Amino acid sequence: MTRVVLIFFMLLWPLLSWAQETSAPPAVLIADELFIENDSALIARGNVEAFQGTTRITASEIRYDRATGALTISGPITMQEGDDIRVLASAAELDANLQTGLLTGARMVLNQQLQLAAVQIQRVNGRYSQLYKTAVTSCKVCEDGTPPLWQIRAKRVIHDKEERQLYFDGAQFLIRNTPILYIPRLRLPDPTLDRATGFLIPSLRTTSQLGTGIKIPYFINIAEDRDITVTPYISSRTRTLELRYRQAFVNGRIEFNGAISRDDERPGETRGYVFGDGAFDLRNDFKLEFDIEVTTDDAYLKDYGYSGKDRLDSAITISRARRDEFLSGSVIAFKSLRDADINANIPTIVGDAIYEARYFPGAIGGELRFGATAHSHYRYSDVDIVGRDVSRFSTEADWLRGWTLASGIRAEVTLGAVADLFNITQDSATPQTQTELTPRGAIAFRYPMARSDENGVTQFLEPVVQLGWVGGDRPDIPNEESTRVEFDGGNLLSLSRFPESDRRERGRTAALGVNWARFDPNGLDTSLTVGQILRDDAEPDFTESSGLTGVSSNYLVAGQMKSADGWSLTARSLFDAEFDFTKAEVRGDFSNDRSRLGGSYLWLTRDLAEDRPENIAEIALDGSYRVDKYWTATADWRYDIAIDRASTAGVGFVYENECVAVAFSVERSYSTSASLEPSTTLGLSIGLRGFSAKKGTETYTRTCG
Repeated sequence: MTRVVLIFFMLLWPLLSWAQETSAPPAVLIADELFIENDSALIARGNVEAFQGTTRITASEIRYDRATGALTISGPITMQEGDDIRVLASAAELDANLQTGLLTGARMVLNQQLQLAAVQIQRVNGRYSQLYKTAVTSCKVCEDGTPPLWQIRAKRVIHDKEERQLYFDGAQFLIRNTPILYIPRLRLPDPTLDRATGFLIPSLRTTSQLGTGIKIPYFINIAEDRDITVTPYISSRTRTLELRYRQAFVNGRIEFNGAISRDDERPGETRGYVFGDGAFDLRNDFKLEFDIEVTTDDAYLKDYGYSGKDRLDSAITISRARRDEFLSGSVIAFKSLRDADINANIPTIVGDAIYEARYFPGAIGGELRFGATAHSHYRYSDVDIVGRDVSRFSTEADWLRGWTLASGIRAEVTLGAVADLFNITQDSATPQTQTELTPRGAIAFRYPMARSDENGVTQFLEPVVQLGWVGGDRPDIPNEESTRVEFDGGNLLSLSRFPESDRRERGRTAALGVNWARFDPNGLDTSLTVGQILRDDAEPDFTESSGLTGVSSNYLVAGQMKSADGWSLTARSLFDAEFDFTKAEVRGDFSNDRSRLGGSYLWLTRDLAEDRPENIAEIALDGSYRVDKYWTATADWRYDIAIDRASTAGVGFVYENECVAVAFSVERSYSTSASLEPSTTLGLSIGLRGFSAKKGTETYTRTCG
């Protein structure tokens, strides 16, 4: 039968004046059949659809009473309000604008997550819905009468559509059909609300030092741009209050986390910490960033599991990065938590300023680079030499240009110079002020070659040779900043492999290397770099484990393999002609739809110059496995081969379905020191889905039967 469309507010009934007075949009009615009964009732029957603003109703029949202006609707009824609210009912009586009335045998679904089944729902002005004798759950409800995993039953539930809140009267929390908790009054946000003041998911935490305790976070929505979370942490051995404050600005944001404790670990002491960070966009492309890290004692962060850091840094930085210019200024305050460190004797206040720019002169071609750096670090100690303070200023200029020769060889030239000024105080063994001018230059030749086959596999081979020279004399200054040197593919062609400019390589050097790569769109991608440094004279400031001592360096070998089916292997090593390794590291990873596994091996040879009296050898493993669509297991393990003992170990289990998430973890730390003891931590958290804007993944949805 031809469908009938009736705009009855506008054409048939004397409701036009009412609609104009309230400025409500006109209602539209669509049905298979439409007729008038006794000149007083409009009846729409068969696949009926009614629209009023964002409200849409489908039903088998709608009867409009001209005298009362009421709609009597026969089910099954589906009412959709926007994208977030859906109501199913067997019968309804509503006013003409579909905003006020009564629905019986009804079920409300919020954000496709939370179900509220009630004997009847009373709608008031389109804002409030009162549900009587209600069962609320986000679990899948089966038709065979099996109770959901959890539910909340209440005498009455009021849903405030405008405030997006649910108010419960006489609420009972049940697992299956077993009552667990009775709450006379309860307020919860509906799942369409992103932020609402109230309690968050509590968690249980058990440690060998602090005993068994519970954390109950309470979120306070101060305004749209800021909030605070207050978390009491109570156990038999500690009374702790955790705080988190966040605020967003038009041009940035800040966040602070902290805690204050009184515990049995240090009776009579008040312990605590504050970590904060922020970032802001300033005028003229400048950016401001800061972080604050403060704690009352060396062991507090690890005792409470807030952080694994053993050196804290509080910093403020202003920077600007443009295409051909970079500016940065920063001040950092360090505090060591290590037992062996004396903070007064190590640099605790460090300042840095950096300026870099580049130009492209048309007259001579190539690229001109200019840079200036300033650095200063301060020790609190006033003892001679032990309390040494250092400041330096450096300016540099380089010209770079490259040519492609007729044979395909790529030639690259670098010419430049650096001027350094040093000021060293509280060190009677070193002149206070020193200057140094360092000219430098290099020419490098590359011969890139590539080939492809009929399968789309591409191979790339590039031999590289660089001849370099750095002039000037070594200044008589202590090694304060370049105590740790890494030799890798990133600095193979550098004129100085020292990390900072208080040290520079001098004399003539030759860098030899080969880069090879193979790319297979359907298989294995592989890359390999091999390199070595040769020099006229040995550099005395390189440590043994750097691999750069003597007139010929160790061999550098670094490579990676990565497959299309989810596994990868990355390795780097330094070894001499007798294959004695100074450093070696390997990292392997595998992942697919159900599992993830990663492992690493690290070897560092003993080196007193790097404060390493013994060899370091360590294995680390971490991974997860999805047992089924609900259960996921995780584990991590770190083992110190040198001392034949595990460092840390942990295992966890997570259960997730459409209405609940449960996480359990066990972690063991074997570290010992004057401020730390071995500890075991157990964690448990249970979260009910349906009361947050985040939806559960459909993968976790249970099936009936």
